[in-house]
Amino acid sequence: MFTDSHCHLTFPEFADQMPAIRAAMAAAQVDRALCICTKLEEFDDVQALAARYDNFWASVGVHPDNEDIAEPTLDDLVRRAALPKVVAIGETGLDYYQMEERKGGRTIADMEWQRERFRVHIRAAQQTGKPLVIHTREASADTLAILKEEGEDGTGGAAGGVFHCFTETAEVARAALDLGFYISFSGILTFKKAQDIRDVATFVPLDRMLIETDSPYLAPVPYRGKTNNPSYVPFVARQIAELRQIPVEAVAQATSTNFETLFSSVNA
Repeated sequence: MFTDSHCHLTFPEFADQMPAIRAAMAAAQVDRALCICTKLEEFDDVQALAARYDNFWASVGVHPDNEDIAEPTLDDLVRRAALPKVVAIGETGLDYYQMEERKGGRTIADMEWQRERFRVHIRAAQQTGKPLVIHTREASADTLAILKEEGEDGTGGAAGGVFHCFTETAEVARAALDLGFYISFSGILTFKKAQDIRDVATFVPLDRMLIETDSPYLAPVPYRGKTNNPSYVPFVARQIAELRQIPVEAVAQATSTNFETLFSSVNA
């Protein structure tokens, strides 16, 4: 019924917990999950997890915020994307959040390494025909500009993809939709101070929307502050259903169909 389009089940928080997580997913009618890679060093574990279970899939990518790790080449990404159960490139994108505090006072100009890494992922997605999983935080103008520069305009040759865990403005959502991308909402949608994100969720077309947990992070109300897991994704769907005044089953069906459409190789 429900699909978690973005989670990190190989993170330490979930060590030795897979039987319990899968049981909780089944009880909550969460049928599928996309396990996201954030660095090449963890890819083998992510891909092995997806290969082990018939309702898990994997991505390959290096998170924009990760440093002091193996820098991905185009060949690195393309070769791994060809392995069984790998259906997406990412997560990738740009993250300029609190650079002075987190990045030792560096400026946006100093983040060229992030922008170049992002371009490598876009080219890998286009070469493999697999969609991008986009992370953008306080960097939406550059994210959109680079996508356009690399030919991601929703026309032939574009890989497309999803802006995951959406926290940007309505204008950014419209721009992403205009480029052919999907928008994914997380447990943030249920937070008391997230009315601006709920407003975005009311106008994004249902046939261009995904839901996710981004677990182990961002557990929705009423579990906020606890370790998130895919069994909580129905709370995101229920919030969307309430906002749009439609049955939660309609949200579950639409977002699961969208998942199959975007990540088309899940049906292979």
